[in-house]
Amino acid sequence: MIDLHQLFDISPFRWQEILTAIACGFVIGLERQLRGKPAGIRTSILIVLGTYVFIAASMSTNTEMTDPSRIIGQVITGVGFLGAGVMLTRDGMVLGVTSAATIWMLAAIGVCIGIGQDVAAIKLSVLSVVMLIGIDILENSSSALRRGVHRKYSEWATRNGGLLFGRRHDDSSANRPDPDDPH
Repeated sequence: MIDLHQLFDISPFRWQEILTAIACGFVIGLERQLRGKPAGIRTSILIVLGTYVFIAASMSTNTEMTDPSRIIGQVITGVGFLGAGVMLTRDGMVLGVTSAATIWMLAAIGVCIGIGQDVAAIKLSVLSVVMLIGIDILENSSSALRRGVHRKYSEWATRNGGLLFGRRHDDSSANRPDPDDPH
């Protein structure tokens, strides 16, 4: 006879934490995917879940000879490389920095879950989505916040098909030449 408890036992991991990791990754990944950004739903879930698994596994092997905090440091380093993979340079502009920072935050949320701070992880996930959406709304409503990099990017986007932050850009001010732009 199959023992259901043994079948579903995933020690040292816990189903509640796995479901929390999936939910947190889903919420942030949904925001990214709806905007057409790197690290959508699947990637976000896997980053949070993978980080949780590494941290929970390291916590379960904690002895006098081991130090789980070293695993946290290694996860942060590894996720930094993953984040660097979504950044690129185009016409002298660095793109994908927000996606890289989001990946870093996803790993931080996975660490929170791994150390047993599920509620904090959920709150941080919601806060991250609020920041991603809220700052975008603020930038779109204020011309002062569209200066600098965003202005140069909007000009680049206008020259290269009109896409700006995943949506069509129709700002006529973007057609004015930038005195600092060599093109």
